[in-house]
Amino acid sequence: MNMQNKIIVFESKAIRRVWHEEEWWFSIVDVVSALTDSLDAGAYWRKLKQRLLEEGSQVVTNCHGLKLEAPDGKMRETDCANTKGMFRIIQSIPSHKAEPFKQWLAQVGYERVQEIENPELAQERMKELFEQKGYSKDWIDKRLRGMAIRQNLTDEWKERGIENERDFSILTAEISKATFGMTPVEYKSMKGLSKKNENLRDHMTDLELIFTMLGEKVTTEISKKEKPDTFDKNRKVAKRGGTVAGKARKDTEKELGRSIVSKENFLRLEDKSRKKKKKK
Repeated sequence: MNMQNKIIVFESKAIRRVWHEEEWWFSIVDVVSALTDSLDAGAYWRKLKQRLLEEGSQVVTNCHGLKLEAPDGKMRETDCANTKGMFRIIQSIPSHKAEPFKQWLAQVGYERVQEIENPELAQERMKELFEQKGYSKDWIDKRLRGMAIRQNLTDEWKERGIENERDFSILTAEISKATFGMTPVEYKSMKGLSKKNENLRDHMTDLELIFTMLGEKVTTEISKKEKPDTFDKNRKVAKRGGTVAGKARKDTEKELGRSIVSKENFLRLEDKSRKKKKKK
């Protein structure tokens, strides 16, 4: 899942979440921060957790330490609770925001159940989000298609025994470097994207998205055919898939007489669009 799936917002407060054991698990400290005026949500949760344990509550036992992206961009183990557990924790927090948060939390869970039963709903909600941000329909179609191809690739990697985020990042970097001549981190820097939660693909042009899809799709197909059984073999397959896309990119650049790799990001594209509207 991308960051738009991992972070949701309640009254301007970011709540991190992760899909685990077929349901959403929410960062408890983020919820505490959203519901209280505590300057140290972590300390607040530690005290609350101790009190719940002393009361014999099972809610703490049912919490899981799951890895979520911290403000510094690193994946750190964080106490998380599912919807049921979070409702119990909220009951122990004196806050006027508790009831609105419960309603919001229930809606988030309900929407996810709907999306599982009908995956098209997830795409429709994502499409609406991009439209609200000002992206063109053609771009949105490519972005959504790219998400599906990316999901197929990560599913294939899991079949080949790839499990942790670091390995996924390394393999993705191999495809990107072979396709565009730079890793995602270098690509973000080139585009002037500094925030940790800024998704590189949300700032790609149509052609950049197309060649990203090509590299990942070819990698998936090679992997399905050869079934690499070690990380090193998967890394070589990723490089080969990216190389196919890289050659196609270079051929396209020769035909067009310009580089496909662009410094443009959505913020600049959005600014240009606004200037055009003002001129009209």
